[in-house]
Amino acid sequence: MNTESHHHTWRRSFMPVVENVPEARLGAQLVLVSWGVPDDVSDTVALVLTELATNAVRHGCRPARTFTVALTHDGRKTIEVEVFDGSPRHPVLRGYAPDATSGRGLLLVAALCEEWGVREREFGKSVWARVVS
Repeated sequence: MNTESHHHTWRRSFMPVVENVPEARLGAQLVLVSWGVPDDVSDTVALVLTELATNAVRHGCRPARTFTVALTHDGRKTIEVEVFDGSPRHPVLRGYAPDATSGRGLLLVAALCEEWGVREREFGKSVWARVVS
């Protein structure tokens, strides 16, 4: 039996409008299916990607600059979600009011992922999160 794992990567850029977040999510879901990722893990990755992409569009993108989403799968149990944007500002994990209609995105990411963080880039940053099945 062949026990060798195969490393997979998918990356796509989008114009920074909120309407492109569902397109990024759908693209990721299709790729995850093609990689044979179980549905429950795929759903978690899609939710994490949606939260990070929404934050990039709302808080991190500069006019006329795209945001980029990337997935990397080690072929075994780990999938890394990464969203690149043009802002050097780091996201901040905050509390929220019980009746708030937004502000829970990073709390969800932190709860669903093994770990998450920020990588400095020459132009902006990337926010990444690691999902382990």
